[in-house]
Amino acid sequence: MSDLDPEVATDPHGRVGGEVDPSSGRRPGAAVAGTSLWRNSNYRTFLGIQTLSAIGDSFSYVAIPLLVLQVTGSLVQMGIVTGLTGVAFITTGVFAGVVVDRFDRRTLLMICDGARCVLYGTVAVVFLVAEPSWLIYLVVPLAGVFSMIFQVTYVAVVPAIVPTDQITRANGHLYATYAIASVTGPALAGLVAGAFGAAAAIGVDAITFAVAAIGVLFIRLAARPAQPGPAGGVRNEFLAGARFVWAHPLLRQLTLLLSLLTLLTYGLTDAVIFRLKDEFGQSDAVVGYVLTAGTIGIFVASSVVARVRGRLGFGPSWISAFSLAGLAVAGMGLVHHVPALAVFMAVMLLGSGVAGICSMSLRQEITPSHLLGRVTAAFWTIHSALGPLGAAAITALVAGFGVTPVLVVVGTAMVVIALSGAFSSIGRAGVTPAAEPVLEGARSW
Repeated sequence: MSDLDPEVATDPHGRVGGEVDPSSGRRPGAAVAGTSLWRNSNYRTFLGIQTLSAIGDSFSYVAIPLLVLQVTGSLVQMGIVTGLTGVAFITTGVFAGVVVDRFDRRTLLMICDGARCVLYGTVAVVFLVAEPSWLIYLVVPLAGVFSMIFQVTYVAVVPAIVPTDQITRANGHLYATYAIASVTGPALAGLVAGAFGAAAAIGVDAITFAVAAIGVLFIRLAARPAQPGPAGGVRNEFLAGARFVWAHPLLRQLTLLLSLLTLLTYGLTDAVIFRLKDEFGQSDAVVGYVLTAGTIGIFVASSVVARVRGRLGFGPSWISAFSLAGLAVAGMGLVHHVPALAVFMAVMLLGSGVAGICSMSLRQEITPSHLLGRVTAAFWTIHSALGPLGAAAITALVAGFGVTPVLVVVGTAMVVIALSGAFSSIGRAGVTPAAEPVLEGARSW
């Protein structure tokens, strides 16, 4: 997610890019504003790479648990591997932003995909002749480290590939690739694992990462001029992202509200599954159909988000989208038929998808490039910190009071939290909020 340290240039309005060519007024590696994204070969290649990486990740979600179950026969061991991956993600999040902002981001994308190719390829080859369970416990957390760094890096490179006025549209497309991967990847992984074994599915995973790593060779990023090291040493560098988030009124308000929303929503999928299984008496297949139907909302969000934000501005778009999501959550608690539940699931993902894409695009637009990795990592880490606690609380409340009252209360609380943004800097944010309030501080960090 970061590169070899070409520096960052900012224009008077805080928008970020590489050095500007004085003869053309353009940043090298970036497309001209107003041109179609599909005419940007850099962007097309990057989108293809992202799709392959996302499919690779979705293969892993199915193939790794199946392999653990094959080797150990233990659900507990599956949980341990999943837990180790979570620890790897959280731990990596602490330093991923620094790595992304210090090193060449194009090179990092290649390293992350290449490393995951080697790690998963090793598992596939070794399991042809033996089944050492220790290898899974070693490889999976390491792959999680590179996955986290990749995710932060890809967020940081988008502004170096597309012009500022097309960041939201590009993020919509990238969001759609994850939806496609989440639907097709597990299905394909299950077919491969069923026909040839879980190790073969992991081998296919490795191949997707190899192709994606090679594809990075064909993209160019806008140059980043070198930035001086942060005053105060390494500790200051680690904290720079969090300080930028806190110093910017809009990012600070978003972080606070998203922390509360994450607390409320982290356990929603478990609650929906419990309702379908326990209250509706449905099969695992129906659960899968409902969750898959929800991805329709993701596709709709990715296709409309640029027009919604362009017409309403950031603040109204974010507030309206999360309010819609909250109403849908309450609706999931009130309906008593599977098709209606699936519709509300799609609406919830539509609202949260529009809000999430707007939020990510905002950070990319107003954060200086040399800080974008650290700001992204800090933003994700801070507002996700309450998630596990929320999941435990929601599932405990569902067990004690039932799904319906919990979802109605959660949905109502989501609407209240989203609407409270109207009384903060979020409500006043236009189409492209400026970064002037914190630019001077950002330069010193």
